[in-house]
Amino acid sequence: MEELIVRNGASFEVKLVPVLEANVFHRKILEECSRNARLVNLFACPTAFLQNARSGACLEDGGHIRIFAMLGKDQEGEIAVFSMRVSCDKGNKASFQSLTPELAQAHLFEREIAEQFAIVPVGHPWLKPVRVHPSEGYPFYRVDGEECHEVAVGPVHAGIIEPGHFRFQCHGEGILNLEIQLGYQHRGIEKMMEEVSLERAVLLAESIAGDTVIGHGTAYCNIMESLSDAQVPARAEAIRAIALELERLSNHVGDLGALSTDIGFLPSAAYFGRLRGEFLNLLMELSGNRYGRSLCRPGGVLFDLDHGMIKDFRKRLLLAQKDLKEISELFFTRSSVLSRLEEIGVVSTKAAKELGLVGPTARACGCGLDVRTDYAFGMYRFYHIPISTVSSGDVYARALMRWLESQRSIEFLLEILNQMPQGGLCLKTPALKPNHMSLAMVEGWRGEIMHVAITGSDSRIVRYKIKDPSFHNWMGLEMAVRGAQISDFPLCNKSFNLSYAGHDL
Repeated sequence: MEELIVRNGASFEVKLVPVLEANVFHRKILEECSRNARLVNLFACPTAFLQNARSGACLEDGGHIRIFAMLGKDQEGEIAVFSMRVSCDKGNKASFQSLTPELAQAHLFEREIAEQFAIVPVGHPWLKPVRVHPSEGYPFYRVDGEECHEVAVGPVHAGIIEPGHFRFQCHGEGILNLEIQLGYQHRGIEKMMEEVSLERAVLLAESIAGDTVIGHGTAYCNIMESLSDAQVPARAEAIRAIALELERLSNHVGDLGALSTDIGFLPSAAYFGRLRGEFLNLLMELSGNRYGRSLCRPGGVLFDLDHGMIKDFRKRLLLAQKDLKEISELFFTRSSVLSRLEEIGVVSTKAAKELGLVGPTARACGCGLDVRTDYAFGMYRFYHIPISTVSSGDVYARALMRWLESQRSIEFLLEILNQMPQGGLCLKTPALKPNHMSLAMVEGWRGEIMHVAITGSDSRIVRYKIKDPSFHNWMGLEMAVRGAQISDFPLCNKSFNLSYAGHDL
């Protein structure tokens, strides 16, 4: 058997994951991805950890690293899981053959493995740090020549933006290349998730990206429920879905307001900002927090919606739906707006697929990927959300996706509030199963979130792997501005609105 086929939210014994020879592992990934599979995760784990040696396992002592690959088969809604071993004998540099020269979407996964475990992906063309800054300085790409110049921006920015460094290589006003250096928000969350109690771990999950509390919190809860075979009440699943769509609405509408501000179209900037506040207020009334903290917990949710709240939510959503339609039509029909959005920051469909972009960014390039339909979870197994795509791949397409998805989210919320299931809110989760692996995918507002957890023989978490959609999409921003004017960068950057903290972990 060359692969284990699982579904989103599944748990399975680690020993069931096939271990392939290195050349078979390499060939299988390339062949599957050439047949429309996607590399949704590639990460490493010391075999000593799998045997529950949580401390003292270092590569210099010898042993093996197990590299796990997870390929998404979107049309079938299945994930293929398989692995290979890399020897780390004392005195020898551990290595494996890089996939990147033939599969660009593997480049960041391989760089991360190299950074975390000092394993060399032989033949990798761009083997640079992901989060840890080298002591001798970051090796930026450089363009030399007459009239070429370099513009460095950040990591400290004006306002309240998180830290990140942008290094532009320019010829006049034209951008030849942009390289983005991150890692300033690196907090070591994956390691902490393996060391703290399960009660503390859920708080860490909610802090992975501050604007994606529900997305990452839901993924963590799904992992814990899968590893304990816990059944979540239908009403709790419904409330999680409501919170996730409110989180999506607040961020999409907020981004439309920010884009309006960037191009100086103030009427829509003000109205989108007000609507964002309305969606955040609904989330606060549901959970007690404007960003949804302390709502999702393994086994269900901590807060309910009574009949009066449901009626009030429907009334306010209907009003917001009307307001959103009016202000969006104003925004998307003005020639002065369209002239600043169209054909700016274009990412082609081919580039989006090659780089493995996800979420609204991918859908704006014509790639119809959405976990809510491809790998349906929770209440999305029973309610269908139509997935919209735009093919132009520019700032206009990324803005339009936010409007289209906001409409779909409101329609979904009105439908689910009209048919709220009965039942409890939160059930106690049993102990975690030993020597198991679980994976959970959630469509956050930026796109595909994936959490993976592995337990040891004592049922404790020995490896926790987190993937925020920004991990895929930062390279998309680099491609979007290549050949563009440097004055268009702020607009392109806002149209992606990626997370620094979600990438840095």
